[in-house]
Amino acid sequence: MVKRVDMQTRPLHEQAATEKATAKMQAFHAETIDQIKSALGSSDVVVGMAQNPHVKNVRKALEESNVPFEYLEYGSYFSEWKRRLAIKIWSGWPTFPQVFVKGILIGGKDLTKEAIADGTLRSLLENRAAA
Repeated sequence: MVKRVDMQTRPLHEQAATEKATAKMQAFHAETIDQIKSALGSSDVVVGMAQNPHVKNVRKALEESNVPFEYLEYGSYFSEWKRRLAIKIWSGWPTFPQVFVKGILIGGKDLTKEAIADGTLRSLLENRAAA
């Protein structure tokens, strides 16, 4: 027999507090986010970090599939963690790499490799070329 537990909703924050938090998040390493936004306007982008095998694997998979991309690197495990945190907050994606096609985050290593294998990535790139 399952016991039912009544859950209460958490009260929402006041609008002013929410706006203040949003402004702080947007200002956190804004120059890094601006670099990424600028790159997204002109190419398909992989955002990564040094010493991360998942980043290396997705770059290799894209190169083997003859998919052109721009690679942006932000530190390693030992440096620039605040910049990478700003990227994670901005994108909503918790890990690296972050692969963007047509300005849209498609995911990390596993989702990118899956998109390569099933043709979704090629389709997205072709749609970009036609646009």
